[in-house]
Order: sequence, then structure tokens, then C-alpha cells
Amino acid sequence: MTHPPLRSYGRIKARALKPRQEKLIETLLPTLSVDLSAPLDPRALFPERRTFVLEIGFGGGEHLAAQAAAHPDHGFIGVEPFLNGVGSCLRHIDEAGLSNVRIHMGDARDVIAALPDASLDRVDILFPDPWPKARHHKRRLVQPDFVSALARVVKPGGEVRFATDWANYAATALEHVVRDPRFRWTAECAADWRNAWPGHVTTRYEEKKLGDCAPVWLRFVRASPNDKG
Repeated sequence: MTHPPLRSYGRIKARALKPRQEKLIETLLPTLSVDLSAPLDPRALFPERRTFVLEIGFGGGEHLAAQAAAHPDHGFIGVEPFLNGVGSCLRHIDEAGLSNVRIHMGDARDVIAALPDASLDRVDILFPDPWPKARHHKRRLVQPDFVSALARVVKPGGEVRFATDWANYAATALEHVVRDPRFRWTAECAADWRNAWPGHVTTRYEEKKLGDCAPVWLRFVRASPNDKG
């Protein structure tokens, strides 16, 4: 019998939604939700765009909305299981009048499984649930099978960006990704993992400083078949 993967996120709802968020969940979310009952092709979602980004765990949506506003020529798919976060993100999308964002409220692994090979230019994984207790590490999103799934959907030359403020998660995520020969870590000096990449937008979670270390910023490039690096 095949068992589903362990859930890599915690609670899916906290406080009651604000009235505006409730309305957006009812009216806007259905128009932006991706359909996972069939293969999910970003080119069909965004027919006028050629660059596609997946953000996993967008929290309140500040980063996702800001990226979409800054890059109107890109198509963005955001994934978040937390209902309150989705409500917040929809508010950002509505206020900015964004047309280049689609949403999945649920597990990112379901979205990745539905995507075609080499269909994404970038994947952003910003401060995922750290599951800091050792007995819960198996619930962390970044595991070898997940890295393999990312390698399938990221285009050669595309990027995976990962950030966390938990030292052990940074170390194990780095270990898992660099063990896959299809990815190359881009860092050349300490500043490359100590400083956020250009264009990063600080999130509310990041500002809370809930981890045990300063944020660690890891960038990986999907190698091409001819890459000898």
C-alpha cells in the first residue's frame, strides 16, 4: 500500500478571517485557483508570458504580490495551505490589480506532480515550516524525493531559491540539494548565503526572527545535460 507523504506544514487556519478576506476567498480565489485534475501547463495559464515562477509557502503573500507587480511579464503560481495567508495574499493581488498570479491552497507537491518537465524558470521556497524538533525533521519539505521532483520541473539554467532562519534546516537542505547532480550551488563566498538575493521582499515571518540564526539564503541552478561544472 502506498502512503501519502507526511504533511510538511502545520495548522491551516488560525484566527477568523476578516470580512474582506472572506469575500475574496469566495469571489476571487475561484478565478485564480489552478485546476489539478489535469496536467498543469504554465503556458496555458499565462499564454502571453514565457517566464514562470513557483513560490512555495507564500505566507501572507507580500513577496509573491511584490514579485508579480515587479515582473508583469512573468507568470507566478503561489502555493500556501494556510487559509489566513491565502486571504491576505488575495487582498494584495486585488489591491494591485495583478493578472499574472494563480493560487493553489494546499500541498505544493501536488502542484509539482501536475507540472510538465522543464516548465519552471524559478522556484522560491522562503522560510518553510522548520519543524525544529529532531523527531519532526522527516516532515520538512526539502527531502531527497522533493529535490528530485524539483529537478524534473525546473528548466536547465533555472533556479531554486531557499531561505530559512533555522541553522539545521539550512544545513540539511543544502546537503540534500547538492547531492543531486542536477543542481549546482551558486555560492562563491560567505556573503552569497548571508545576504538576500537582489529583489527580495522582506516578509512578515522574516521580520519576526523566530529561528535560531540569521537568515540563510541558498541559490541553486538546474544544470544542463552538457554542464561539466
